[in-house]
Amino acid sequence: MDEEQRDRLFADDVSRTGDFVFDDAVAAVFPDMIKRSVPGYPAIINMIQLLAEAYVQPGSVLLDLGCSLGASTVALDLGGAGTECQVIGVDNAPAMLTRAQAMLSGRHPRIEWVCADVREVPIEDASVVVLNFTLQFLPPADRLSLLKRVQLGLRPGGILILSEKISGQDEMADELLSEMHHAFKRANGYSRLEISRKRTALENVLVPETLEANRERLGQAGFSRTDLWFQCFNFVSLVARK
Repeated sequence: MDEEQRDRLFADDVSRTGDFVFDDAVAAVFPDMIKRSVPGYPAIINMIQLLAEAYVQPGSVLLDLGCSLGASTVALDLGGAGTECQVIGVDNAPAMLTRAQAMLSGRHPRIEWVCADVREVPIEDASVVVLNFTLQFLPPADRLSLLKRVQLGLRPGGILILSEKISGQDEMADELLSEMHHAFKRANGYSRLEISRKRTALENVLVPETLEANRERLGQAGFSRTDLWFQCFNFVSLVARK
């Protein structure tokens, strides 16, 4: 496995302008970036494995939509060990998938890596589907149709694990969540300039919504129940049941 590289993309590369893109440069530093930017990320990955263990159905599909470097895909693979399930990681960024396969070096041969738009990939016979900080990168108008497809593609008793960055329910709440998130990033070594530059790059790419809006959309998609199991600042993870 390659040695983890420190994320200094928005400190050193002043020419890195425009919208955030999951390219080779991001893929190279992504493990450090996600660890220092998303509070509770390791706990979410660990719980994906435990939730997969609890809800996996033998012979079903375990699907990670927007798998990036495959941390949640590996969690699905470990959680479904011994069940003869098909494990699929989907991402539309070739740089992320190439690095994921290089990092894992064949240690999880059951995983099938698919380069595709999550809005177009087939979803069938699944018992556990993961959208781990993926839905937020889709245009809001496209989110309900994807969730409907996930709900239809789940077996009875199957679950969706949905992790998202959220906005606050009002301006004051949103300001508090943002302030706490920025404090978390500064405590992890990011400068105010890096935080500002990255926020600008993500402004038109990552569009967060409130927790209530996410719950409502899951209901509209046909899920019978949604439970919040994790929240730290403006990062949440939900379990939605078919």
